[in-house]
Amino acid sequence: MSTSGPQAAAARAEVRALIERKGHAVDNGRDVIDRLETAFAEGALERTPFLDAALGDLRVALEQDEGQRLGGKSAEAARFILRAVDGALDDA
Repeated sequence: MSTSGPQAAAARAEVRALIERKGHAVDNGRDVIDRLETAFAEGALERTPFLDAALGDLRVALEQDEGQRLGGKSAEAARFILRAVDGALDDA
């Protein structure tokens, strides 16, 4: 069952804006993780098993050692996962 109400609608809209934002997919991915974790903590959105798994996958794609730059594969993985997150937001 998805969360309803103005907080849920605002959280979904903010996450979708971050996903669609111009810029690097890696930066957008990090911002989406932060916004979703905030929405879950506030109770605005419900953490679903799919979103939990997608965020875990996104974190792995965005992992980097200190001083390491993430390459195109990380960005492509982030874009793919963010599209899946966008599709699953209405169930959260």
